[in-house]
Amino acid sequence: MAASPAFSQKYKTAADTAALNKEYAKVSADIVSLTAQLNKAQNDLPGYASKSDNATSDAQNRALSTTDKASNATNGTVKDARKAKKEARRSVKDAKDARKAANNLDDQNKKITRLKNDLQKKQNRLNELDAMRATINSRQ
Repeated sequence: MAASPAFSQKYKTAADTAALNKEYAKVSADIVSLTAQLNKAQNDLPGYASKSDNATSDAQNRALSTTDKASNATNGTVKDARKAKKEARRSVKDAKDARKAANNLDDQNKKITRLKNDLQKKQNRLNELDAMRATINSRQ
């Protein structure tokens, strides 16, 4: 059930104006801070995407190389087997790096979503405070 601002508002009289102004200033400062954080996160996003793409590409290339080394090692010498084993370890490391980069990208996207939601809530609260201020001013 939606409540109208006139019945649910916290600040109702002219005496509440100081508290309303204090909360208004705090919410406005929060909006500025959240906007700056959101802009920074959005500017950093292409870097995370690039790192993720590069890491995935490196992991795929390393996996192909590992496959080649392993096929050589099956018909080769002990030295070839050692090289294949070393290459396999590198391949696993690259795969882990790619997974970490993809997780970082996902985390950044979640952070952007969270900041957008927080910013929307603060802007809604600011609109509510504006409505309360208008109600108080209309009663005077």
